[in-house]
Amino acid sequence: MCEDPEPKINLPQHDSFTSARPAQPRAMGDGRVVVRCGASGKTQLKDLRQAGSTKVVFPQNHGAALEAIIVNTAGGITGGDRFTLKARADTGAALTLTTQAAERAYRAQSGEIGCVTTSLSVASGARMNWLPQELILFENCALQRKLKVALADDAEFLMVEPVVFGRTAMAETLQQIRFHDRIAITRNDKPIYLDGMDMVGDAAAHMARPGIAAGANAMASLILVRPDAARQVATLRKMLPATAGVSLIADDVLVMRHLATDSFTLRRDLVPVLDHLTNNSLPISWRL
Repeated sequence: MCEDPEPKINLPQHDSFTSARPAQPRAMGDGRVVVRCGASGKTQLKDLRQAGSTKVVFPQNHGAALEAIIVNTAGGITGGDRFTLKARADTGAALTLTTQAAERAYRAQSGEIGCVTTSLSVASGARMNWLPQELILFENCALQRKLKVALADDAEFLMVEPVVFGRTAMAETLQQIRFHDRIAITRNDKPIYLDGMDMVGDAAAHMARPGIAAGANAMASLILVRPDAARQVATLRKMLPATAGVSLIADDVLVMRHLATDSFTLRRDLVPVLDHLTNNSLPISWRL
């Protein structure tokens, strides 16, 4: 289990057979990225750490924000894996974080859970985009994921978290998963957005319920913390299908929820929205 004060996902006890098995090798990854605003006004890399199965690469880009791509060299996440990432944008800096491809949560052995913890910090006058590509859940996966974001009073932040419940093209149906997800965004140590999901058991049955997803197989949450958030509501509503919604929870905090039949439809709808909100500087890995 992950070290976390929050309630854990209930997992079955080891039986005598599984307990007798030798421990399997597990992937560990740790990354740290810190950027600063240089004398010329251009964002520069200040600190970088990458260890284990986590790598960070920096493609050449000419936008205002420095772009970093997170790579999981293990190829996915399974029970017992541990991944941590910390990123900070110092005063006046701009950073965009994304992933090389969709992340995959694979089948876990009984009694094991994979853990992914991301901590982001955005200083005064700084801007950060957290734009990972979709997380794909597989049958019998067990994953606990946490995203913590700490913002200064005038920091700007954009994030999207797409999740896909099995690959529709492969006719996958998820009847047994364990997925525990938490998002916490604070400003000056006060919460402005808290969200969580616990889905244990038959995901397909849960997603089929009209009050949950009405049969959708993919979903995304998008959060925008920016002074012009209120002005974006009408624009985004015109861009989105009937299965998505946009609202303000504060004058400068916009929340978008999106349901889609599959990952292709979800991405098709998200790319124009993200293009718009990033001023056409969406990382190229999103288009591959």
